[in-house]
Amino acid sequence: MERCHAFASLIFAWFSLFGCVQAVTLEVTEGNSTCIKAELSASFSIPYDTPSGAKTALVSLPDSATVDAGSSSCGSGGGPSRLVTAFGSGHALGLSFVANGSLYRVANLTLQYNLSDASVFPEANGSGVVAVASSSVGIWAPVNSSYRCVSSSTFAVGDAAVTFWNMRLEAYMPGSDLSPTESVCMADKASTTAPPTTAGTTTAAPPPTPAGKPQQGNYSVTDSNGTVCLLARMGLQLNVSYSSRSQNKTIRALVNVAPNATTPSGSCDATNATLILTGADATTLTLGFTLNATSNKYHLSAITLQADWSDMTAPIRAGNNSLDYMRSSLGRSYMCNAEQTLAVAPTFSLNTFRLQIQPFQVATDRFAAAEECQLDQDHMLIPIVVGAALAGLVLVVLIAYLIGRRRSHAGYQTI
Repeated sequence: MERCHAFASLIFAWFSLFGCVQAVTLEVTEGNSTCIKAELSASFSIPYDTPSGAKTALVSLPDSATVDAGSSSCGSGGGPSRLVTAFGSGHALGLSFVANGSLYRVANLTLQYNLSDASVFPEANGSGVVAVASSSVGIWAPVNSSYRCVSSSTFAVGDAAVTFWNMRLEAYMPGSDLSPTESVCMADKASTTAPPTTAGTTTAAPPPTPAGKPQQGNYSVTDSNGTVCLLARMGLQLNVSYSSRSQNKTIRALVNVAPNATTPSGSCDATNATLILTGADATTLTLGFTLNATSNKYHLSAITLQADWSDMTAPIRAGNNSLDYMRSSLGRSYMCNAEQTLAVAPTFSLNTFRLQIQPFQVATDRFAAAEECQLDQDHMLIPIVVGAALAGLVLVVLIAYLIGRRRSHAGYQTI
């Protein structure tokens, strides 16, 4: 019986250890009451200067992030309710809430980052803590309901950008659990797979292409000799913030790139390759790749979007020429089946799905052997680790069983 209890405890421990990774959960409490609760994932795109030029640091909110009790508040003294989470070496994210009786909203989004943290900002020209803020984020919900946004949403905070996804939060809570009544963000409403929305939220004018999971397209670029020099197979989704003519305010929309309505073009040379995707709805997406001839490594270094949709009050152009995505080796392709969110600018991020791309040394019009992204490797690692753990448990039980049988026969002698 004791061995059975030990075996059950071991199984519970192993499954607890290798369970699914969840979004960070943060709570602001006062006494025994919870006033703010958030479950979310977040990443940050922060530009900074170095002796060799401008760079962009990409940081994710780690599982170790904690609530800064000294800076967080339930607003009992008449001030705003505030959630501040601290992470890393001197970094912090803050959300301040206000309510008008029937609605509450994020009135202020703040980001604090420490340029002295060399692990995040290598070779930074400056040092010390920098604080930036934004008051226009569009996160709101009726009182006694929770706000939910599974889709990624990017907000400008000073020169930096904060991207949230898998977000559920509530302020001015009557209890300790998030309300089952949800106010769903516009990006989730646009998705064909999103759950039904609840009353109290607004609906944006439909973008040129309906959102949802984008169709995978095949694209190629040829050089001056007519030889294919860049191959790409991927689903693309634009996450764009723009001024809406129909709603008379700034909205954020998810727009899929439709392969059958998109014309690829571009150029290639020894160290640079460009893929230009031109849509029928006055949309042009440009991806620029750079090869480091010394290390024989290439990466996605630039993304630019130009769009002029019928609901826009003015055309938009957003881009970044100092990116570092999709890093791979010369002579190999880069592959990532998992969904990736590439932060580009405060008003624009790019979501990729089932992607494989090779911008240099394309042979026989086919992809070379692929180097997989970290997300795909992590997805494969978890089943392997769990399988190995279970195999180890079976071995432990078998050894315990054999030892138990040997001991049970020790008290008997042959005649």
